[in-house]
Amino acid sequence: MLLQGKPDTTAAEAGNTPLSAVAPMPQVPEVGYRSLAYADAFSDYGRLCSLPRSGGWMLERRIANSDRSDAMGLYPLLCCSDWSAVGDDLEGYGADWVSVTAVTDPLGDYDEAMLRRSFDRVQPFKDHFVAEMTEPPEIFVKKSHRQNARRALRKVDVEVCTDPMEYIDDWMDLWAVLTKKHAITGIRAFSRQSFVRQFSAPGMVAFRASLDGETVGLDLWYVDGDQAQGHLVAFNEKGYANSASYATKWTLLHYFYDRVRWVNFGGVAGIEGTGASGLEHFKRGWSNTTRKSYFCGRVFDDAVYRELTRDLPVTSFFPAYRAGES
Repeated sequence: MLLQGKPDTTAAEAGNTPLSAVAPMPQVPEVGYRSLAYADAFSDYGRLCSLPRSGGWMLERRIANSDRSDAMGLYPLLCCSDWSAVGDDLEGYGADWVSVTAVTDPLGDYDEAMLRRSFDRVQPFKDHFVAEMTEPPEIFVKKSHRQNARRALRKVDVEVCTDPMEYIDDWMDLWAVLTKKHAITGIRAFSRQSFVRQFSAPGMVAFRASLDGETVGLDLWYVDGDQAQGHLVAFNEKGYANSASYATKWTLLHYFYDRVRWVNFGGVAGIEGTGASGLEHFKRGWSNTTRKSYFCGRVFDDAVYRELTRDLPVTSFFPAYRAGES
């Protein structure tokens, strides 16, 4: 694992008193997407860079045909314990990176104005379908979803896994079905080693769907305080044929009901969530509100960015020099 962490030298050089000397920083346990164990799942793809004040992580990567690097928030979301400190953390890396990008946690404690103090590009990205657990699932889950879940649970058993690692081999088989079905490539394809690290991250809760003892699906979540983030889910053909996804979602909502306040089912494919009406219908049926994520970017070295993009076609993709990468 390549791990990099930098103090905020900008404030010290300017003669300002570090924030940590003014008031103690809150100690928020690192779990789920904020944990080192989860960040370590990406260590084969670049250099891990901690954001020590805000409590998040970035992945530094070499830029093709260049001796420079940029950074991205970890897939799928940048999660932080103190969003007001993101800008200060990024300043500490400004001399190293040409640009930075991130998709923000829709459950994060920030507003658009706060993001604009840290990034020079901020745009609404996707609506995430969220269940606010102030009432039981029977009240807000769509009637057809409840009916489908009850039918599925007559055939499919769902259990909460106390040790998700026990089912890592089953997961790899299920993941192979999903990657083939959706042609998943690049960093999102993940290796077995990466999944071992993800399964080891504190806060993971897995829901196992089985049929006659055989694993037909696994629904993976991270719990961080009063939030549950839907991470990844995969089923095999038996799982699809028996609507196991309805069984796991119904079960997990009841599991989380008295444990968290927010359950994030995620968004749908496509920019601003415009690409999958069937998946949108499915996720909307489990939720009672939405929360928006933002795509954020920032250029640290304008001269190098212009040079890297000088001969490229005009594109809305940012950074433009990574357009077309998976």
